[in-house]
Amino acid sequence: MSYPEVGVGLPVVGLRGPDAVVEIATAADELGFAAVSVFERLLVPAAPDWVNHAGLPRESAYDALETLTYVAARTERVRLHTAVLVPLFQQPVVLARRVATLDQLSGGRMDLGIALGWLPEEFVAAGVPARGRVAAFEESVAVLRACWGPDPVEFAGEHYTVPMATLGPKPVAGLMLYGGGVAQPAIERAARIADGLTLAHRDWESTCAAVGWYREAGGSGPIILRAGPMKPHPMLQGPVGFTPETILDDLQRAAAEGITRVDWDLNLIGTPIPDQVAALKALAGRLR
Repeated sequence: MSYPEVGVGLPVVGLRGPDAVVEIATAADELGFAAVSVFERLLVPAAPDWVNHAGLPRESAYDALETLTYVAARTERVRLHTAVLVPLFQQPVVLARRVATLDQLSGGRMDLGIALGWLPEEFVAAGVPARGRVAAFEESVAVLRACWGPDPVEFAGEHYTVPMATLGPKPVAGLMLYGGGVAQPAIERAARIADGLTLAHRDWESTCAAVGWYREAGGSGPIILRAGPMKPHPMLQGPVGFTPETILDDLQRAAAEGITRVDWDLNLIGTPIPDQVAALKALAGRLR
């Protein structure tokens, strides 16, 4: 059987606490999984008239980079992946230094997955203007790459300016930048400005469409899919996949569709931590 690499989604939402994060991360590290991944959620709207069409968890989420820094100190080999972080929520020079610092502290294990973002309330809270977001996002990627390149660093753009400076730290090696999104323009943008693609699996129809858009737009990099069993909601179509019972079939399908790595996330339906560890042990044994 042909399978992609397998990583693990971390439980960074809710009141499970840091012990749960470490337990899953260290299990992934010890069992030989390729990576651990986290997502960024700045807030969840609470207005009485807000409708949760996307099925977002109502609980707060840990900061993505702080979580991965915590995990890096307690693991030895798994790669550290954001799936995804929104650069527009912070100044790109600051983000470049935070990511490079984590890469240095982890021995070069950091992979940065980024996206434009979509939730209006998050943009308002972060002070991101309504106009020019796409241009600012693309320019922020250029600033990140400049900051990670040779000194002196200098950048002059419409949205960001970096005076000529020595700026560090630098990543250990060439840091992989993964673009993410749902809509076709976002996927095509990832093919153009990123090194790879990171996706959140909803159903095979949308996942296969995104992979097709990426390749048709000239994207040739690795593709990471964060996937797990999901509660039914308006964005989900077809049967529930990536359960402990279906995971090998789902991984085989992912390989056939050109997916490089699947980060298996059992937190989407609130799977208890002991059950997650047991499922990871079972899968590790079946993949050997």
